[in-house]
Amino acid sequence: QVQLVESGGGLVQAGGSLRLSCAASGLSFKVYGMGWFRQAPGKERDIVAAISRSGGSIFYAESVRGRFTISRDDAKSTVYLEMNSLEPEDTAVYYCAATSGSLSYTQAYRYWGQGTQVTVSS
Repeated sequence: QVQLVESGGGLVQAGGSLRLSCAASGLSFKVYGMGWFRQAPGKERDIVAAISRSGGSIFYAESVRGRFTISRDDAKSTVYLEMNSLEPEDTAVYYCAATSGSLSYTQAYRYWGQGTQVTVSS
């Protein structure tokens, strides 16, 4: 079955960095666009960044543009999220997901990981 497994979350001070990874299995990774989402307590799940199956199209939420970088390694069936200059407002559970449709439309994502907690202390 399809599995998306996130890793790399943790506790970091404001201004610090983390690199999230999402390893995919059970699907043809190359044909899927991949996205990172986050959900803070009491808030909706929002898209953070997404990358097309070719890597040629990338989307960032305004709140993370210039600080976060999404990338993919098809040979490893893995998508990454490099997070720099972290702020307490970035605290959330981060999820990766796979889509064969629109990158920016949450409902288009078919497969989801279980999430990894990122906590940024002030």
